[in-house]
Amino acid sequence: MIFSRRVDSPSVPMNSSRPLRFKQPSRLPSFGETGIENEQVLTLVFESISWDIHTICAVASVSRRFCAIARRVLWRSLCVHRAPGMAAALSGSDPSGRIDGGWQALAKLMFFCGGGESTRSPGHFASESRFSKTSGRFFLPKNCRGDLLYVSDPCEHEAVGGGGDEHLGVFRGVFREFMRSKTRQCLARRQAELEEKVRCPYCGGRVWSMKAARLVPKSAARRLGSRDGGLEFYVCVNGHLHGTCWLIPLSSDEEERDFDGEEDDDSDEFLRR
Repeated sequence: MIFSRRVDSPSVPMNSSRPLRFKQPSRLPSFGETGIENEQVLTLVFESISWDIHTICAVASVSRRFCAIARRVLWRSLCVHRAPGMAAALSGSDPSGRIDGGWQALAKLMFFCGGGESTRSPGHFASESRFSKTSGRFFLPKNCRGDLLYVSDPCEHEAVGGGGDEHLGVFRGVFREFMRSKTRQCLARRQAELEEKVRCPYCGGRVWSMKAARLVPKSAARRLGSRDGGLEFYVCVNGHLHGTCWLIPLSSDEEERDFDGEEDDDSDEFLRR
């Protein structure tokens, strides 16, 4: 599969191993739920600017009250507005609308590329991303393909010391109800151990290396256009996925081999920052 290059936005000073935030909110006096501190007013304001994630980050940093409103209302509304199908699929079975890891972590996963130590670019807001559950099936072992997993197209980065010829793809994804998934059951049966030094860049949770657990299907590398052995990804206890792959150049006339003859369905989510 041929992936177009993404134009990386300027680096944002964000610790990629922690939930999405810029700084500790200051203590400001509360004047009750009036004016801009009213949740309904804030919702209308953000609806008028199409739920711009940079503005939500800034507002959540103003005070503890705004931070609480963002956690309770704004992050979920952002996800629902910008990726309604994906948000509904991930939270559909919970009448309270909760998801594993929280909406703040999902919002960061939707828009933030974690970069990597082997790339010239640190973590940054991606200018655009496409998440696909059809792509997600390529990352599941055959006996786990009943799980629902959304995976993004890789964000292409120039590798450090690569001389412009080596490129690393950085991708991310999310499971629905990971703790109940067949993938989680498979990890348990194999007694896979959690990594000591790696943490989820979206929720800070501990992770399993799918490569160490021997649960990386060959179809995943084919889907990403990666060379054999050049793919690694991790899944955290909350079902967030992040990984990297060494990309190989593809000629324009090469066609992707479809997964069981299936095409991408119309439930994909295309997000612009």
